[in-house]
Amino acid sequence: MELETIIGLEVHAQMNTKTKMFCACDNDAWGKAPNTTVCPVCMGHPGTLPVPNKAVIEKAVRSSKALKCTVNRHSHFDRKNYFYPDLPAGYQISQYKFPLASHGSVKFSITDPKTNLSEPSECRIHRLHIENDAGKLTHTAGSSLCDYNRAGTPLMEIVTEPDLRSAKAASAFVEELRRILINAGSSEADMFKGMMRFDASISLRPKGDTKLYPRVEIKNLNSFKSLEKALNYQERVLTKLWQEGKAPTGEVTVGWIDDEERTQMLRDKESAADYRYFPEPDIPPLELSDAFIASVTSAMEKLPSEMKEEYTAAGLTQAEATMLVDSEGLRTRFDTVKIVLGDAKRASSIVLTQMPGFLTKHSKALDDAPSAEALRELAEAMKSGKISTNAGKDVLEKMVSTGKSAATIIKDEGMGQVADDATLTKIITEALAANPKAVQNYKEGKTAAIGAIVGAVMKQTKGQADAAKVNALLLKLIV
Repeated sequence: MELETIIGLEVHAQMNTKTKMFCACDNDAWGKAPNTTVCPVCMGHPGTLPVPNKAVIEKAVRSSKALKCTVNRHSHFDRKNYFYPDLPAGYQISQYKFPLASHGSVKFSITDPKTNLSEPSECRIHRLHIENDAGKLTHTAGSSLCDYNRAGTPLMEIVTEPDLRSAKAASAFVEELRRILINAGSSEADMFKGMMRFDASISLRPKGDTKLYPRVEIKNLNSFKSLEKALNYQERVLTKLWQEGKAPTGEVTVGWIDDEERTQMLRDKESAADYRYFPEPDIPPLELSDAFIASVTSAMEKLPSEMKEEYTAAGLTQAEATMLVDSEGLRTRFDTVKIVLGDAKRASSIVLTQMPGFLTKHSKALDDAPSAEALRELAEAMKSGKISTNAGKDVLEKMVSTGKSAATIIKDEGMGQVADDATLTKIITEALAANPKAVQNYKEGKTAAIGAIVGAVMKQTKGQADAAKVNALLLKLIV
């Protein structure tokens, strides 16, 4: 029997607001001493009242639009009731039947690592809702320690439709989703800091069947690699069960043990009824006007997939386009240089090849690289003919190593390009006289011989001669 893999995801992304979701506590708990960014509200003390953070709503709306979702004009919060030591109130403030947004889609590409060819794909978004995060448990020998710094952190939960058909597709989807959320300015999505986590549901069915069979949910995956490994492992487990005639009859929840690269049974899958949802009594429903939504989303940038299409259409490779989409620092510098030079490939050579190479050579990070404006000055010097392309490379390295501007380096090093006809004619005439054999070979039809004369001119001018003008004058003088 040929089986088809069915995968759906729930993605939790921490939002990058200054304060928490329902109180004024610092939302950046990373590296802070345990239980120091808390207050009675996020600790769930009786009698406290949550107040929604406007920035949370704004960023969630931006993300919803970036995911092509419909932002619901009416939504409200619900209490999701469950007991866990790191959930101080005994319930989570989430959204159930009336989420902030619904019915979106994400276009992404699945790249074959062997051929480097990409296949376009798309995954529908079922809903996006907002909720507060729980704290963090640290398990030690014989005890568990609770840190509530993260309690109350605003989260977006993004739920997909079961549209993904492989672990590779799931990984490619969440990578694109991460780009979108960062580009929308709503999340840093720093995987190392746990700002983006995944719950993956997987099931199998006979090829051609349209029925959805009981699924296995894999909880709390925190990297693209663990997501892919966990899904591949669980797919093998389910395939064996189907082949033995033991297809699952009920839904279960498992955890992923990263060190052992296997899943472990946790419990039967909970349903909505287990959480006893009811409307949050302390927060009025959200009513979002068209004017509010427009004001929040009017200045949004292009989607990462749209930017990638533009870069590849300009002649860049998929890998180069991905580098630019994934790094705002590189993208800003590249766009600036490309505008000046009018050539995407030349801009790519400067920003994506030469500059990173020099940064590595001099043990510097991208934050230490010449700014977009500094690179604009360099590109303008090259475009105007003030310096040659080769000299421009030398100037760039000195900009990286010293932090000086292009203009300062060109002046101090005497690197201005030799471009006036009189000076070049004199140097070329001397080179012709010094290389009679190359002249004779050229006249006999060996056109490559002219390279020796050009090389002599470039050596005499220390690489500062205008190469195009040298070639033009040389062809006139050699006859």
